[in-house]
Amino acid sequence: MNSTDDHSKARILELLERVKDPEVPAISVLELGVVHEVSIDPTGKVTVTITPTYTGCPAMDVMAADIKQELLQAGISEVEVKLVLSPAWTTDRITEEGKRKLKEYGIAPPATTADIRALKGESPVVECPQCGSKNTVMLSAFGSTACKALWKCNDCLEPFDQFKCL
Repeated sequence: MNSTDDHSKARILELLERVKDPEVPAISVLELGVVHEVSIDPTGKVTVTITPTYTGCPAMDVMAADIKQELLQAGISEVEVKLVLSPAWTTDRITEEGKRKLKEYGIAPPATTADIRALKGESPVVECPQCGSKNTVMLSAFGSTACKALWKCNDCLEPFDQFKCL
């Protein structure tokens, strides 16, 4: 890497903000929290380590390709994207900005902590991202993707996905 190249970690993170989740294009891979680590070796090779939202997530191949393409287009000549399963991704990795954007997009963000009702076999209270009502019911434990559940608001009658608390 020569001194005119801007391949700093801060620049790499700026570029990764442009890479959107292919299933929820309202948030970046950084906001979703799937980027586990970014490293730059002395030769200038950039390695981005990503963690799937769940094992077998089909979007990871697309995310890896999009990350690599974004960095290559920015002039970084050597890029590697590695997938790791440990430590496992959790919804705690979604940034506050990511949660805000999920809600604006119509997906209920995960709760900040696990709901005690789940331990009792009861459904958690999930706020409708459309109208804010807590008069909601889970229709299916699986929504548009395996990391989301399908809910319905009993007040505005709109269905919506909710990121499961993992």
